[in-house]
This record gives sequence, structure tokens and C-alpha cells, in this order.
Amino acid sequence: MFDFKDQVIVVTGAAGNLGKAVVNGFLGRRGIVCGLDHRTGRMDEFKTSGNGGGLFYAFDAVDVTDNANMLSLAEKIQNKVGVVSIVVNTVGGFSMGDPVHALSAATWQRMMNLNVLSFLNVTAAFVPGMIEGGGGKVISIGAKAGLHGMASAGAYSAAKAALLRLTESMAGELKPNNIQVNSIIPGIIDTPENRSDMPNADFGKWVSPEQVTDAILFLSSSAADGITGTALPVYGR
Repeated sequence: MFDFKDQVIVVTGAAGNLGKAVVNGFLGRRGIVCGLDHRTGRMDEFKTSGNGGGLFYAFDAVDVTDNANMLSLAEKIQNKVGVVSIVVNTVGGFSMGDPVHALSAATWQRMMNLNVLSFLNVTAAFVPGMIEGGGGKVISIGAKAGLHGMASAGAYSAAKAALLRLTESMAGELKPNNIQVNSIIPGIIDTPENRSDMPNADFGKWVSPEQVTDAILFLSSSAADGITGTALPVYGR
């Protein structure tokens, strides 16, 4: 349905459950995908997949919470691969258990680093190139907890709420530059980890990584050129 031929796409968290689905989605539609992962050696499957004629470049040991690291990587990608026109930041983190009045500084900072600082650093690295190139797409991954406070997960809720507000603000700022900035709000994603944590749940009501990917592909395509600043719910059944 969508064709991303000759478009350079950055996917952070590329070796994660959602990241893998997103990478394969773009590769299957002829995209040139730069996969970023904080560890090493976890993206070999993409190098030999050849899905739909797409090209894949792996960038290991990437710390998206390090601004200098991201700025250096952006320059490297532009020189090696080309100007990035689509960024999908799937990096995030979840923490639950502490009430707000007993929330530790370490938990607060970790949630802000993974869910907010990652987005700030990734966009700081690649948005200037999009502006110079005449347009692009930025996708963040929000959460229902960012819409309403979640008991025993205050830091996570606050971080996801901040991410949504930043996404909306950036959408307004970059609209004159033909850059659309949107967020996906997934329900519970059907992953091995979530099944292990919630063995008695009805997995059929969850949303698959591929369903979330379909929404990301739509927002990344020319079909969504008129959409910016939205938080698209993908809740499953």
C-alpha cells in the first residue's frame, strides 16, 4: 500500500519487539532503514532479510540519551546513507510500583531519560536535516498512561504525558517546514514479555507489533501529509 523507495528512515530501538516490526514494515516497502540499538549484534537478521528490496544499515551501541553521541551519529548517517526523511523513536521504558510520595529520584530520572530525553536527542540530531531537505516525518510512541495519571506509575505517566506535549509542540513548530510530527498511542502490545507478565490476560484483545507498525507506516506516508500533532490510538479489540 505504501512505498518508501529511496527514503532514508531512522528507527530507534530497532532490535526491540516493536522496533523489529517497524524495521520489517519499512523494508517490505523498499525503504532505506537505519536501525539503532543500544547493544551490539542484535540486528543481524535484518542484514540478510532482503525484505521487499529495502536496504538496512545497522548502528550498534547507540545511546539515545547522549546528545553528543546522537549528533555525531546523525552526521555519520547523512554521510554514509543520505538525508533522513523519517524518524520513528520506539525507545521507551516502563516502571511501576512506587507511589508518588515515595518515588525515588533514580526512577524519575530513568523514566524521563528513556521516554523524554531519547525523543529530544533523536529529534535534535535529525530534524535540522529534514528542515534543510524540505520536509519529513517524526513519530513518537506514547501510552495511555500519558493521557491520564496511572496509580503506582506516576513517573511513567508523567514522562509519557511530557512526550505527548513535546510531540504536539514540535508539530506546531515544524508545520511551516513541511514536517509532520505525530504520536502513536498503543494499547497493550502482544509481546513475549507481556504474556509472561500477564499470563491470564486475553491476548486476543491486545494489539500486535504489526498492527502498531501499520499505523506508523500510515503516518510516515504521503497519505498523512495533512496530519500533524495527533496522538493516534491503536488499542486493539
